[in-house]
Amino acid sequence: MLQFHAKTGAAPGRRPQPAERHRPRSGRMRVPITVRGYLKLLAAVQVGFLAAFAVMAVNATLPSDPPPSPPPVSAVPASRPLTKHEVQALLSETPFLNLQQSSFDLRQGNETYTVRTTFDLELQRLLLQRLDLKNSRYVGIVVMDSQDGRVLAMVGHDRTDPSRNPCTESRFPAASVFKIITAAAAVETCDLDAGSVLTYSGGKHTLYKSQIQAPPPKQPNRATLKESFAQSINPVFGKLGANALGRDVIAAYAEAFGFNREIDFELPTRPSRIELSDKPFALAEIASGFNRTTLISPLHGALIAAAIVNQGRFVEPTIVEEITAEDGRSIYRGRAVFQQQAICPETSQVLSELMQATVRSGTASREFNKHADRNLFSKLDIGGKTGSISDGTPDARYDWFVGYAREDQGEARIVFAVVVAHEEFIGTRASAYAAMAIKAFFRGHFAAAAPQEPHS
Repeated sequence: MLQFHAKTGAAPGRRPQPAERHRPRSGRMRVPITVRGYLKLLAAVQVGFLAAFAVMAVNATLPSDPPPSPPPVSAVPASRPLTKHEVQALLSETPFLNLQQSSFDLRQGNETYTVRTTFDLELQRLLLQRLDLKNSRYVGIVVMDSQDGRVLAMVGHDRTDPSRNPCTESRFPAASVFKIITAAAAVETCDLDAGSVLTYSGGKHTLYKSQIQAPPPKQPNRATLKESFAQSINPVFGKLGANALGRDVIAAYAEAFGFNREIDFELPTRPSRIELSDKPFALAEIASGFNRTTLISPLHGALIAAAIVNQGRFVEPTIVEEITAEDGRSIYRGRAVFQQQAICPETSQVLSELMQATVRSGTASREFNKHADRNLFSKLDIGGKTGSISDGTPDARYDWFVGYAREDQGEARIVFAVVVAHEEFIGTRASAYAAMAIKAFFRGHFAAAAPQEPHS
């Protein structure tokens, strides 16, 4: 290792000078060198080498000339296309619930983005005006175009925490909405159809262990699968879950319909949850929706209905039509993305028949008859599934309607999911909100499609 020693009294920073050497005279001349002289000469050479090395080291530490200045950066950096995950982060704090404008500006850092939504503002505003805030603790309404997953309306309220969005949160018991999944599994694995006759004992809307016993009673009640679905007969679906389907089949169809996995969406969501057991009565409760542990969001409910309408295929929801940067360039566009086949097309047709019966003669018929526009509804195929369950206290009762409406002679189709938590008094029911959404959307659709009379 080389060591540098400063001379006592030397000026700070002064570099040592190499030892002087005599210039040899011209001509050949031998100069005798003693060992001592040789050592002195060698020492002088070493000193000179060390001095030169020190100069090089000092020069290396001196600041060099500054590099040339880079070209000036433009005020707005060039924006690149955004992924859906990046859009979710960008919009995570944006309140889309009850939004009454089709587009808005959003600033992040030094950039301002313009976000154009997929909302049908007339539908959005009508549902917002009809919200029953007096008698409901929670309301969540989602309306979608099933053909491309565009969210047309997202309306609701949460009395306990107005900052929360009940439409995207999977915190509501699915109740009998889960009968859609049980029916799909039974059709495909038990070779049932809408007219298959099933038996049960006891009341339609109760569920006891005695009602799911495999041996049929001596004089059982009988109902077709269509009637059992439309009237939401718990023991029929309880028996299917406990005795015919079992844990693995229920789990497979629940996952196929989107439970326990993320929804790919521009807004933050949490997976709908289902917890399965090997115990027969626990499976009966899950299959019939007679439990409070299977949790779902209205957004997911609308996606389940969309799978029925789309011949068994799931579609990803989107709430963003387009995002543009300050220079006007498009950096994100919502698009239709279809996922895996949840059920086969033939099964989706059977489920449509079951859901139609719910509206025509089942648990939703009374509300739809009260709110129906008969001339308008006669042009539509409408189906759905109701669900109701208390929160375990006298304080609130959850009320669901998940369904679809589509033209008989046309391509327009919507799906929807509504959840209402009624308090002491029953206010506007979920199926009534669904009927309002159908009327508002299709009145606008048929009005826009009608031929315009020429101006005189």
